[in-house]
Amino acid sequence: MPEIKDTKRALVHIGYDGTVQKTFRGTGARERFENEIRILRHLEARGCDFVPRLLEADPGKLKIVTSNCGSRVEHINEERLKEIFGELESYGVRHDDPFIRNVTYRIADGRFCLIDFEFATLLDPPGGQAASATNSPPSESP
Repeated sequence: MPEIKDTKRALVHIGYDGTVQKTFRGTGARERFENEIRILRHLEARGCDFVPRLLEADPGKLKIVTSNCGSRVEHINEERLKEIFGELESYGVRHDDPFIRNVTYRIADGRFCLIDFEFATLLDPPGGQAASATNSPPSESP
């Protein structure tokens, strides 16, 4: 399986079947794992079509499997970047790590997509207070 990300926070592979397999690790791994699952389920329920679909979750291994949302983006206009992350908010989610490293391009329909929701916040969760992982997102540099 090709490795596409190996950091202190996560190990990500693309499976031979095209799925994305992400294993959380490091400080706050369980909270980030649970938050990403919560956010992806919320977005799917709201019909958001420019994020991955959660296919599997293994709490014992802190691993999720999602659909693939295309290839990483190398260049994007700053205004377009803000539009994409802003569009996500119409689905009740603030990404909280709004950098190009979390944008992909899906060639099948020419759509920019967003990935990596471990630090995202539900804007209007049950109970009325914003809910997110307790860790803050990493800085812009990888």
